[in-house]
Amino acid sequence: MEKLRLVLYGVGAIGSRIAEFLLEKEGVEIVGTIDVAREKVGKDLGDVLALGRRLGVAVSDDPDAVFSKVKADVVVHTTTSFLKQAYPQIAKVVEHGVNVVSTCEELSYPLDLELAKKLNALAEKHGVTVLGTGINPGFLMDTLIIAFTGVCQKVEAIKMVRVINAAKRRASFQKKIGVGLTVDEFNKKIEKKVITAHVGLEQSISMTASALGWKLDKIEVETKAVEAKSGQVAGLKQLARGIRRGKETITLNLQAYVGAEEEYDAITIEGVPSIHGKISPGVHGDLATVAIVVNSIPKVINAEPGLVTMKDLPVPSAALEDMRTYVKK
Repeated sequence: MEKLRLVLYGVGAIGSRIAEFLLEKEGVEIVGTIDVAREKVGKDLGDVLALGRRLGVAVSDDPDAVFSKVKADVVVHTTTSFLKQAYPQIAKVVEHGVNVVSTCEELSYPLDLELAKKLNALAEKHGVTVLGTGINPGFLMDTLIIAFTGVCQKVEAIKMVRVINAAKRRASFQKKIGVGLTVDEFNKKIEKKVITAHVGLEQSISMTASALGWKLDKIEVETKAVEAKSGQVAGLKQLARGIRRGKETITLNLQAYVGAEEEYDAITIEGVPSIHGKISPGVHGDLATVAIVVNSIPKVINAEPGLVTMKDLPVPSAALEDMRTYVKK
């Protein structure tokens, strides 16, 4: 069996890490790279990644040109958190008959039903599969919770807390959560959506509710700044609530700020039996995102055509051997 042929769509912070990890894997070959950054276009991927060697794959800003030259099995897409921005990029890939694994947070469980239906129909037409995934959304605050409920006879309420010390994260993450701003600046930029904060809490709640067959009244998301002693913003706290029959049924509490004393991920399920689990320290966001994207590639290739979510696929697992081992013949 030939190696899996892969195209990278985006070689920013996460896309570059995924590329480096893929180069360590057996049974997969990077055959194309797409990015719009002027400083990257035309350069060899090895130079962009600062590997000290060339890979013979140049970065292009023209998807049509890339797919006209190479035959690919899958695209790893890492350009944006927002579905409206990602849709034309992913649709173009699908039209070329290529599967997609994307880190677009809003794609993990699309709430824009019109775009979701269009993308699903397009994927089915061209016989390919599209998945949005990552560590969060995509695993910790949805897929893992859903798996925990599998041992429950009854589920009354779900609560999860994720605490991250932002000092250990990359600068782009710190910027997105407002580190260094005044509280007033933070509030204004959140209101105007100049900074995004975390994207995906609504998607995680919706996916979990869907898996359990729950119809929610509404989802509420509240974002507040965490103020440091200096008076500057150290990060944020976001609380998302899924309301069902007038009660808070799914609660996701994300805290990401510089100086968090303990990093952890904790799930509590109130039901029969009740369950409490804590991962300490918490799962590393970037490393785990790279892993789950790459590990999802064979599952997406094996899946039926269409737009799928993590709850639609087999249980997540590491693809430790030759990547071809996990693909159905």
